[in-house]
Amino acid sequence: MGHWWYRNIVEPGKLPLLLALLSFVLSFLVTRVITRLIRAGKGPFRNVTPGGLHVHHVVPGVVLVIIGGFGAIGSGAHGFGSLLSAVVFGLGAGLVLDEFALILHLDDVYWSEQGRKSVEVVVLTAALVALVLSGFLPFGVNDLTPDERENRGLVVVNIAANFFLALVALWKGKARTAFFGTVIPFVALIGAVRLARPGSPYAKRFYANRPRARAKASLRAFHHDRRWAVPRRKFENFIGGTPDPDRAAAAVPKEPPPH
Repeated sequence: MGHWWYRNIVEPGKLPLLLALLSFVLSFLVTRVITRLIRAGKGPFRNVTPGGLHVHHVVPGVVLVIIGGFGAIGSGAHGFGSLLSAVVFGLGAGLVLDEFALILHLDDVYWSEQGRKSVEVVVLTAALVALVLSGFLPFGVNDLTPDERENRGLVVVNIAANFFLALVALWKGKARTAFFGTVIPFVALIGAVRLARPGSPYAKRFYANRPRARAKASLRAFHHDRRWAVPRRKFENFIGGTPDPDRAAAAVPKEPPPH
């Protein structure tokens, strides 16, 4: 175990990244526990409202991210300072992304349906960092041999190609696929070649005069959403809490959209 730890974490310099990931996940989970207790009116925790102003936890999160980020830059790649900065950065990032929906909508949507975006972004971020820790490199560089990595031109072409595939997947309305495709090129390729989701910029541009493609894309999106919407909602409710029913209606598709 000690040999594996040194060879895979310490020697490649991944210890700060591991500490940042652990503190990030811990920060998010602890924050969610506290906010759910506040929501239920249990425990000693209360909202911070000096002078009647509700201070959201994204505010101290931004401060911690700034301290951790500049601390990491100033402390170098090794030493206690870099490890401490990684922990501070992870704590701040957890607080910030827990209110990602508030930043996106510029409104307090924490317990609304839109607030689910925060949980989704946190889970995707943690998964992406975990993939990097596992040995995946962005844009498929991990698929190159050590000799191939010495060829800068080949590395640039490989990165550009995979970045283009991720952009096409995003253009087709497949944000999750594009997100994971940045470190798993095959995933980006699948998202780039398959049908676009209805309402995506790609679909509006290329399916406007193709009713069969538009109908096929709508039907495929409907079956996909019906298969995964309920499990995803249950997972998000378990992690982040159930949204207030009076603030947003459930958005589980019941029947195929009209073609």
